[in-house]
Amino acid sequence: MTRGSTRRQVLAALAALGVAGCAIRRGVKARVVIVGGGFGGASCARALRDADANIDITLVEPNTRYLACPLSNLVIGGWRSLEQQSFSYGALQARGIRVLATRAADVDPVARTVTTATGATLPYDRLVLSPGVSLDFDGLPGYDAAAAKLMPHAWSAGAQTLLLRRQLEAMPDGGTFAIVAPDNPYRCPPGPYERAAVVAYYLSQSKPRSKVLILDAKDRFSKQSLFLSEWRRRYGKQVEWQGRSDGARVVRVDAIAGQVETEFDTVRADVTNVIPPQRAASIAVRAGVADASGWCPVDAATFESTLQRDIHVLGDAAIANAMPKSAFSAQAQGRLTATQILSFFNGLPPVSTKLINTCYSYLAPESAISIADVFAPDGQRWRAVSGAGGVSALDATPEDRRGEADAALRWFDTATVGAFG
Repeated sequence: MTRGSTRRQVLAALAALGVAGCAIRRGVKARVVIVGGGFGGASCARALRDADANIDITLVEPNTRYLACPLSNLVIGGWRSLEQQSFSYGALQARGIRVLATRAADVDPVARTVTTATGATLPYDRLVLSPGVSLDFDGLPGYDAAAAKLMPHAWSAGAQTLLLRRQLEAMPDGGTFAIVAPDNPYRCPPGPYERAAVVAYYLSQSKPRSKVLILDAKDRFSKQSLFLSEWRRRYGKQVEWQGRSDGARVVRVDAIAGQVETEFDTVRADVTNVIPPQRAASIAVRAGVADASGWCPVDAATFESTLQRDIHVLGDAAIANAMPKSAFSAQAQGRLTATQILSFFNGLPPVSTKLINTCYSYLAPESAISIADVFAPDGQRWRAVSGAGGVSALDATPEDRRGEADAALRWFDTATVGAFG
């Protein structure tokens, strides 16, 4: 066995354990620019730095603090504060990662540079785009940034989260809280349905004559059997779900009138939470890595763009096929991308490995359900490994549900420390 092949096997073994090897660029300091400081981008930056102290890493993120979307539904329900969702980039800076509090304005894939909103030009050897999603205000007639001030989406944690919470608190007893759920794909597939449960819990305690109405653009959704069963058991008629086959797909919004039009009806609610269609953030379009779908095709093994060389796209913006657009997925993809970049800098082939995703959804303050899957690269696609995943049991005990709620908090603490700690 040659020395090179031994080294290759060691690196692959370390990567399988979540540990990266050392990057070697003799006489040249490798430059990596990462756009987007969420779970994917921050985890990628940290994994690269932990692997090699000499890589020049720049993280471009306009926000000075990250407001996490996972668990933000609990802020709407009043179980959690927005401050508990807020994380600093100080620990990444302390590790020697340059964090620029500005927006990435443009990418030149030929010159291999990123231009920031402040006019700085950042050269890169490898670029990682983890920019998240943009709300597609062209995808739902009548719904735009102005309408969102009246009918909040609350699909990014922050001011919109607090606005929706205030509207919920002000809603009269006997009122209706409507959730407009989009068609796939979108960030956090179970999110609208967790939100329905969280709101229903609040209503059951504070406004028992009120209800939650879900107007869905699709007929199938993540953890559907579990949600439907638990809604009925816990909240009875306080939660009503209508799918596309029921004519519930919303086709137009009139925020001034406070109503939405479905395919067969006009619905007026006391509070309307509109979650619009989504697409990859606009920087992905400017970088030339988004296709006609609005999302970014990538090589399954490396998350390198299939449209532009030396650019990796991960997290919500990427087309990862069976892998859902979740924080757990983004973090796993960020770490894998770091490993593949290290392999590139070392002149080694990409590592082949599986990724997992686990998603928790709250039903009540001490009750949650989950879904888990294992994914493997298969050519240009990520596919779910048959028989390797699972969902919470329909007949689980209250202790089981409480255990999942505790596990959700432990995952969040572990994930945020892994990205921002």
